[in-house]
Amino acid sequence: MLEIEAVYENGILKPVQPLPLEEHQHVRLTIQVKISRIRQSAGLIRWKGSAEELERVALDPEFGPEESSFQMGK
Repeated sequence: MLEIEAVYENGILKPVQPLPLEEHQHVRLTIQVKISRIRQSAGLIRWKGSAEELERVALDPEFGPEESSFQMGK
């Protein structure tokens, strides 16, 4: 069994790295959508909103540590 990462672009799955396969070799694929770390860890911080809201906040530069009024040790 071989587990790889791929990107779906224009109707084609493109492996992130070269595969150890022969040209025209037939394979069977099982697709598992990768879940972001934000969605995987949403329950760890006792977030009351939805996973979508948490992802938006976590990825928004406005909420980054540099812009936060909260500072450790103060």
